[in-house]
Amino acid sequence: MDNDNPRLDTYYAELRQHHLGPLWNSIGRLMTHEPRPRAEAHLWRWSDVRRYVMESGTLVVPDRGGERRVIFFANPGFQELEPWGWGAMTNTLYAGVQLLLPGEKAPSHRHNQNAIRFVLEGRGAYTIVEGERIDMEPGDFLITPAGLWHDHVHAGTEPMLWFDCLDIPLLYQLGVMFFENYPDYNQPITKPSGYTEKRYQTSGLRPIQDHRTVYAPQAVFKWRSTQDALRRLAELEPDPYDGYGVEYVNPATGEAAGITIGAAMQLLPPGHHTQAHRHVHSTIYHVFRGSGYSVINGVRFAWHTGDTFVVPNWVWHEHHNTGTEDAYVFSTHDAPVMERLGLEREESYPDGYQPVTGEYPG
Repeated sequence: MDNDNPRLDTYYAELRQHHLGPLWNSIGRLMTHEPRPRAEAHLWRWSDVRRYVMESGTLVVPDRGGERRVIFFANPGFQELEPWGWGAMTNTLYAGVQLLLPGEKAPSHRHNQNAIRFVLEGRGAYTIVEGERIDMEPGDFLITPAGLWHDHVHAGTEPMLWFDCLDIPLLYQLGVMFFENYPDYNQPITKPSGYTEKRYQTSGLRPIQDHRTVYAPQAVFKWRSTQDALRRLAELEPDPYDGYGVEYVNPATGEAAGITIGAAMQLLPPGHHTQAHRHVHSTIYHVFRGSGYSVINGVRFAWHTGDTFVVPNWVWHEHHNTGTEDAYVFSTHDAPVMERLGLEREESYPDGYQPVTGEYPG
């Protein structure tokens, strides 16, 4: 396209004054040949994260206004955005670590963001979701679908820490946020103990009652059941890219448990090395147990128990357990959004494994 016309410079200036723009000068930025995520591959050490999370317990309390005591992960790719990159871990997902101390109660509220939780440490706390008390133990996975009242109570004696993931960045960019406080500080418990677990105790069977009732189908997936499923799966052939993995799904629909947020738990036996691939959805990993490394676009990210790292969309990645014990890696991702929009795509690395061109400095 001819850009030598002397009128063009003043023409562009006039367009800007009228909040207009020329596509021919912008199409390369607006319509790239392949995805160019703003998120960056990054790893957060548990030693750092836990230290700051625990210190927050001496500085702030979960109360109205602040609502929750959470330290969130701020991806450096969004650092120019305020405040703190609006809590974006990826273009669609927010993640953080929440702390609840013995005797504390976090107030009840609801919002149109979907939330999932993975329990890291401690016992004695429970969450109440739409009137159901759900006890929390390490390794448990919980869901809080959008629009449901929820609060947290600690009746135990040791600090409770869990991993939160919400679709805040997605809704923030769409400009469709809603948030509401419960009329009282906490909601009453109105459902019998183990309500949703009893409704979905047997795989492949669901109750005939109305599934459109407002509640969280199988609000908790207990660690013992997840671990048992993985151990049985490990008797078979592994997936070449994810090892032995299970997805958390809504038993009433078979769709992602978090609606817009997918989640999984992977088992990597000692020495296991997955092949490299990439996909349009982005993924956040938390190492529940074990040690190893992941190669992300040629850079080796060494990880240990408690570390969290992010793989942006359309980025090559593979995982290797270098320890002597099974590695359990929890992950959460935005594949449900990409699939609903017809955008999901996956590609295998041609040679199976990537050459390592650098080491993550963290």
